[in-house]
Amino acid sequence: MKIPFASFEPMHNEIRAELDEAYNRVMDKSYFIQGEECNKFEEEFAAYCNTKYCVGVATGLDAIYLILRAMEIGVGDEVIIPSNTFIATALAVSYTGAIPVLVEPEIDTYNIDVTRIEEKITANTKAVIAVHLQGRPADMDAINIIAKKYGLKVIEDAAQAHGARYKGKLVGALSDAAAFSFYPGKNLGALGDGGGVTTSNKEIAEKVRALGNYGSDYKYHHIYKGTNSRLDEMQAAFLRVKLPHLEKWNDERRKIAKRYLTEITNPLIKLPATTTEDYEHIYHVFAVRCSMRDELERYLNENGIGTVKHYPIPIHMQKAYESLEILEGTLPIAEEISRTILSIPMYYGMNDEEVSYVINKINSFYYYRR
Repeated sequence: MKIPFASFEPMHNEIRAELDEAYNRVMDKSYFIQGEECNKFEEEFAAYCNTKYCVGVATGLDAIYLILRAMEIGVGDEVIIPSNTFIATALAVSYTGAIPVLVEPEIDTYNIDVTRIEEKITANTKAVIAVHLQGRPADMDAINIIAKKYGLKVIEDAAQAHGARYKGKLVGALSDAAAFSFYPGKNLGALGDGGGVTTSNKEIAEKVRALGNYGSDYKYHHIYKGTNSRLDEMQAAFLRVKLPHLEKWNDERRKIAKRYLTEITNPLIKLPATTTEDYEHIYHVFAVRCSMRDELERYLNENGIGTVKHYPIPIHMQKAYESLEILEGTLPIAEEISRTILSIPMYYGMNDEEVSYVINKINSFYYYRR
């Protein structure tokens, strides 16, 4: 049996007619930037997240960067981020001239360990970026309490968490502003690049919009040194088609995850923390850990099961961030995760037979090793 790591076919086949109609609608109007489709998607996604505003941008990376710029974070400032996040979180901080300060995660949730944040706060700290990694919400109450104590801004990196809930509330509305990616592989993905910012702060929303439109509040009037980062009409139209289906797609992912969490019993495999009422995971990926990760990966691939390593080299060990001068061994939890983590198939449309096949092969890994 061949099971890819991810597949868009089941999802897109169900809504193909709607996607075709959206494409034709945009083509017929011949209006491709800053038009009705983007405006409507922004309204609909803001309503979904229960925020006052949504601003469409070009990518998830841009979304974080523009939030930081709107908060006037720049040279000499420090921004706290998890040590095991995707490099885009750090890059957004670096693009402003600020310094990313890495805080270790919890080993079982992969999210930032809130008990370690305060020790990294200095007089230069201006914000904390809470990454909802893999679709599991970070502990936002604790993060917001710390931020209030020290007068810090809080930003959600919700690039992998469309529809995740923390204590009953959707991510995207749990901070000063949140950044989303609509990269095709996300739970709510476009058919190309795209991103968005959600917030209930009017000033942040207006500044993000202006900064992403060459720093312009109206045509040929530039109040900031901005950039070009806008969600185009075609991608907005596709996202409008997909948004009403998101809850159903997330529910299917949770059902698959429940089987993985219940039926994977191999003692060599360390499973992620289970979802709870307070942390409603949407399983953008399902990542296990194994001390023989590379052997497990090879074994699964040989048996037709697709896998991905998220992320095999932590930020502080990347050449791009050697300027941080963080020696190997300084952030042992991030390093341990990077050495042992492996993501297994998780996508809408996996059938019971395919899920069972993945489970059975993982449970047989011990015998393969012997």
